[in-house]
Amino acid sequence: MTQIDRALLRLRESDGPLPDAASGDAVAQEIRGSGIRFVALGGGLEARWQRAWRELRDCIAPIDGDAPLLREGGAYDGAWLESTATINAEILDRFAPAVTRATHLALAAAQRDDGLLPYKITAAGPAFTQIQTVTPLARCVWHHYLLTGRDRDYLARMHAAMTRNDAWLAAHRDTRGTGGVEAFCTFDTGHDLSPRFWHTPERCHRGDATAFDPGIPTLPLVAPDLTANVACQREYLARIAAELGEDPAPWLVAATASRDALFAQCHVDGMFYDRAADGSHVRVDSDVLLRVLACEIGDDDAFAAALADHLMNTRRFLSQAGFTSIAMDDPRFDGDHTRNSWAGPVNALTLLRAAHAFEHHGRVAELALTHAPLLAAMAGHDRFAQCYDPWTGDAGYTQAYSPAILWLLDTLERDAGILPRPDGEVWLSGLTPTRLDHGQAPVATGAARTVGGIHYELVGDDERIEVHRDGTPWLGFPRGWRVVLDSHGEVAAVVGLAAGAVRGILRIAGAGVDAEIALDLAPNDRVAIDGGRAGGVIARGFTPPRW
Repeated sequence: MTQIDRALLRLRESDGPLPDAASGDAVAQEIRGSGIRFVALGGGLEARWQRAWRELRDCIAPIDGDAPLLREGGAYDGAWLESTATINAEILDRFAPAVTRATHLALAAAQRDDGLLPYKITAAGPAFTQIQTVTPLARCVWHHYLLTGRDRDYLARMHAAMTRNDAWLAAHRDTRGTGGVEAFCTFDTGHDLSPRFWHTPERCHRGDATAFDPGIPTLPLVAPDLTANVACQREYLARIAAELGEDPAPWLVAATASRDALFAQCHVDGMFYDRAADGSHVRVDSDVLLRVLACEIGDDDAFAAALADHLMNTRRFLSQAGFTSIAMDDPRFDGDHTRNSWAGPVNALTLLRAAHAFEHHGRVAELALTHAPLLAAMAGHDRFAQCYDPWTGDAGYTQAYSPAILWLLDTLERDAGILPRPDGEVWLSGLTPTRLDHGQAPVATGAARTVGGIHYELVGDDERIEVHRDGTPWLGFPRGWRVVLDSHGEVAAVVGLAAGAVRGILRIAGAGVDAEIALDLAPNDRVAIDGGRAGGVIARGFTPPRW
């Protein structure tokens, strides 16, 4: 019996996530109903995967009502707009969409009469002392809508709430008339302890999100991440408006204005900086760059430049454990991961948010390359932390933190599993984690999931991948490729997921197509497959780590 055969057998015998959940646990039943499984022969990944599910389940509970909502976890009570209800819920959507929907609607229901959305919801009620905004909520709402059957009532309710919040921001967070969005305090962007906000108050003046302290000479700051957020938000509000039968044009015009303001006010030498009240730029090189890029700002060439100059540069942001919150060559960099800090350590939220930026530009091989060291470290951790040591990946501040839990689950699906996409594609990824350090490398892994009524099983070792469909062998391909299925479940493309060129054969058997297709894929190459034949190659290029 081969290692792949062993992995497949283990996969089929696996209980999946939350095997001990009570029969009346609706959340656990929804998760288990998706057919999700993961096994690893050797190393600690399988045990960490199981623990991730247990701790994630503990992060889901009612807050102020009967519906279970996602909570941030760790030291953070409640559901937060900057993360829990946006990027965290967007990942959770693949596992427990009912919880994502409830979390979004709870946020909208708590909206203030003047249109401001709460920055968090806790048992004490909604909080409004800052805006604390990062990932565009409208993107997450749109993706949930596409993934879960196009519930127009949900979409209309969220659209109305987000429209009112947009109007509030326009009325209260552009006091200088630049067209950008202003930060009044540190917590507006959630950048605790960041030198970006030295000598700036943590909270808005007197707890009023419409006010800044007039005694602080830098305020208000035109903030690139807040401005990019609104630009992206408006792009997605245009899509939602069109879906609801409304005119998207005003939103598109507003999005262009926000994007223009971002570049006019905050863009300097390929980086994005806050612009202070006196017109100067706050030149702190931070993960603001990744935040802006994750808001779909810039074309492929601009992203390639950001990779070469900053993101894949080990003097700048690419540490051993992933992307740092401050550039390592900035003299203010502080890698202390033992406290809630955005002054240098790797933050789980940065990593979770980064994926969208890379995938938006087809740079999946670079993203996967950055995953491996922290994946190896996390396999041996005793908790899911917020902050990680940039040199070792050791876990630091807090525990049971849902962004870290979701990063592990997301990374394993993204690199070596089955991932359904909002556009109807399904990714079958074959970069099995068989080359991890610290003794954590399994000899083979397996993942399973049911999508569109079809049950997929993906198993692989260090050389090859097999995919079974509804229990029948279907696909075979070498380690390091991703096979993309279209919305009908048919093979549509193959992508180079590994950091080096991979040559091999895609074997397709059954369902009217029997083919063997020889391919030689460089990192990020994408080849269309139609009727068992290969089409042209889209070559994205690849940026290796730089020193």
